Amino acid sequence: MLLQQSLFKESTLPTGIHRRLEALLSQDLDFHNEQSRYASHSFHAFPAKFPPQLPRKFINGLTKEGDVVLDPMMGSGTTILEAYLLNRKAIGFDIDPLALLLTQVKVCPLDITAARRTGHCIIESAEAELAQDQAGLTQRLEQRWNRKTKEFVDYWFFPATQIELLALAEAIGRVSDFRLRSFFELALSAIIITKSGGVSLALDLAHTRPHRAKVIIDESGKILEDDSDVESPSTHSIQPAENASVRAAFLTKKLRSPIEEFRRRYVQNIDGLSFLRDVRFQPRLQFGNARGLALEDSSVDLIVTSPPYASNAIDYMRAHKFSLVWLGHSISTLGETRKRYIGGESTTDVEYVKLPEYSANIVKEVGRLDARKGRVLHRYYSEMTGSLREMFRVLRPGRVAIVVVGSSEMRGTDTQTGKCLAEIGRSIGFEVPKIGVRQLDRNRRMMPASTNRNPKSQIQKRMHEEFVIGFLKGNN
Repeated sequence: MLLQQSLFKESTLPTGIHRRLEALLSQDLDFHNEQSRYASHSFHAFPAKFPPQLPRKFINGLTKEGDVVLDPMMGSGTTILEAYLLNRKAIGFDIDPLALLLTQVKVCPLDITAARRTGHCIIESAEAELAQDQAGLTQRLEQRWNRKTKEFVDYWFFPATQIELLALAEAIGRVSDFRLRSFFELALSAIIITKSGGVSLALDLAHTRPHRAKVIIDESGKILEDDSDVESPSTHSIQPAENASVRAAFLTKKLRSPIEEFRRRYVQNIDGLSFLRDVRFQPRLQFGNARGLALEDSSVDLIVTSPPYASNAIDYMRAHKFSLVWLGHSISTLGETRKRYIGGESTTDVEYVKLPEYSANIVKEVGRLDARKGRVLHRYYSEMTGSLREMFRVLRPGRVAIVVVGSSEMRGTDTQTGKCLAEIGRSIGFEVPKIGVRQLDRNRRMMPASTNRNPKSQIQKRMHEEFVIGFLKGNN
């Protein structure tokens, strides 16, 4: 009850949007001791999502009930869910199919009794199929995907796991109610996409390049497969472990039953449904690019968003495809979607824009060390220029966009993302009264490295803090 009451408490900050924004950005933005798994926030892992307390702080401090809150790159839907819980009109866009599914489910109230009954029926149907038609399941597995997708599935999923996952996916697909079906599709995805790789053979899906297990054991400890002597690029990061038994432990994955994991996950997610309720303002969610929002000019009261890192420093699709292939997507189609992400690495068919001086110099410095990386960074700042222009266009005068970004390191040069985006925003017409800084609680996020820093690791050199930029659109 105390948590629910705190969700709806309004701010009593000083009047004046400029002063209120500065005050909010000067407060603690780390939220390390806050409980963040309430409501539906814990439905599914998602790389580098910010804590719900962050958007809640700005929604409470800068808007009132009934105001429009936008996240043009909604990702895991944290801003959307907070706006929903706080009785704001939430609008979200994304091009990632998992982001759309996740956010839709997180803000969709369901009949808890119906959800429990449906979950029981799915488990019962999948178990019956496994007991009675193993041959049919095996045949349908062979026919389910094109060659490229099938090769991906065969590499990352043990044969017995594939059979169980197919039985679950087919049982979920027979659920006629779209809202319930989406809820259970997300639960299926959640047992695959976890930092430890879930029921796949991936050892760590938060890693820049996931490692495949070399030693596979069942729940009793019996070895099902042992390729630990086979040299593979995925073992390079484990080479310093000289003791063979220690090294084998790093390479080992215990297989868990997808059906049992799915049962635990959907029961856990159902518990989160008790926080959701029918509200006056159902969020508007749609497929869309942040550089071309289907919104009228001056129609939004607040934006809270977190763009991707430059140069795919966190590669969302690298993890998301592990479950999306089980929901009907092909590897090729997902690859095409990945190319359209802001911050992608492709430099063909890119519309580069002229950057302001400081940002241009950062790009020039990276380009001096690596011409291709310089173009990649120029692409990122060009695309973020387009996104910030759209934010400026759709915001009402006197309103704020909160942009939470992390910096990257490219060829030993800090991309200075916070400073560069602030400069780009000013060149568009925004005021930037203040940039807040928050230290990441990396052990509570799906991030590609731990809290302990290794100065020789490129991954460890970045992603330890985020910048919270306050963009204010003036009244002129």
